[in-house]
Amino acid sequence: MPSAGAWVKVSIEDRLAIVTIDHPPVNALNRQTIQELGEAFEGIASNSSAKVAIITGGGSFAFVAGADIKEVAQITSVEAAKEMAALGQAVFLKIQRMQKPVIAAINGVCLGGGLELAMSCHLRISGDRVRFGQPEVNLGIIPGWGGTQRLPRLIGKAKAMEWILTGDMIMAQEAARLGLVNQVVPQDQVLKAAKDLARKIASKSAVAVSAAVSAMEQGIDVSIEEGLAKEAEAFSKVAASEDSKEGIKAFLEKRQPQFKDH
Repeated sequence: MPSAGAWVKVSIEDRLAIVTIDHPPVNALNRQTIQELGEAFEGIASNSSAKVAIITGGGSFAFVAGADIKEVAQITSVEAAKEMAALGQAVFLKIQRMQKPVIAAINGVCLGGGLELAMSCHLRISGDRVRFGQPEVNLGIIPGWGGTQRLPRLIGKAKAMEWILTGDMIMAQEAARLGLVNQVVPQDQVLKAAKDLARKIASKSAVAVSAAVSAMEQGIDVSIEEGLAKEAEAFSKVAASEDSKEGIKAFLEKRQPQFKDH
């Protein structure tokens, strides 16, 4: 690493892994692109020089405009449809379960499978002219890569139900109001804003960041008691780390900590 597939490019800079989906004209997700995404994140997970990942779209029009409709049109059986859904769900779940934070730098249209990909990331930065939507119902289908599950978890059941059943699109400002995206920035500042946020996170202890991500991801869909137990387990491991000792010592000595990520 850095590595490159036909449609997914990976570069490493300043402790950040930049993953670019470059599949003109609209970065549609076909089988090969999804497989390359999975391979890219497997590499990032094991790469100690990358502390945070950013995923963005090549070009200036689209982050990801959705699934490759030509491939969807070729589905002729229930088994083939299940296989397509399973492939995308598995890769997006891999991204969600990354212990390194993943930021979606949404630099253009973010629809269907593109929104499902963005929602699998831990944080989302959007350009101010981006349109979001799950328009699958307009094609007589439904989201199949996690949209019916992640969208209500992020913005609430009622609004997600309305959005998925109508196929309507919304602008970035409304997405921010609903809590779907963390920040909205000028269109030409999306990647810079994502890198700024990523560098801020990368300056922290990877031990603590990883534990926080895991505790939240594992605890969000279980009872509060189970979630608290997961938090306590993660806290106890982090509290015994060298980075914890350094962070507390630096605080008491009124200086910046020098984390070693162990």
